[in-house]
Amino acid sequence: MELLWQELSFGIADSRQLVIFAVRLLASTILGAAIGFERERAGKPAGLRTHLLVTVGTTVFVLACTGFGMNSDGLSRLIQGIVTGIGFIGAGSILKINEDREVQGLTTAAGIWMAAAVGVSVGLGMLGLALMATVLSVIVLSFVIRLEGKPDDGRDNGSESSNKE
Repeated sequence: MELLWQELSFGIADSRQLVIFAVRLLASTILGAAIGFERERAGKPAGLRTHLLVTVGTTVFVLACTGFGMNSDGLSRLIQGIVTGIGFIGAGSILKINEDREVQGLTTAAGIWMAAAVGVSVGLGMLGLALMATVLSVIVLSFVIRLEGKPDDGRDNGSESSNKE
């Protein structure tokens, strides 16, 4: 019975660690939702669920490894793996439209990459950094297109819409 309890305790050593994990997962959820909500509101393909899953998923990876006692070298390799993996997800969101020779999806890919960075930051306990990064991301995604003087036509290409050769 004790073995079963150990397995079901989620590998959490004590109540302090439980609170830390809960706060970080909640923060990751809220920050990922903020980025994802902006993308959802703008009608982009990767919206609320995608950004939530990326942010919370990267936080879980970091929490699992730090909870296991991984040293900074191991965490460095973990973060390198996350960045590489997220790069593949981002690459899948980029489309090249042959007729117009336009590239679309770069902003979506960058948003997913940023959501992963926020998740890693939260997992490492750098909630202030993650909050600042989230606020800046939402500002960039919401308002910079207005500064560029381009209408928001619903396409996810930001300033990349004229990549004509």
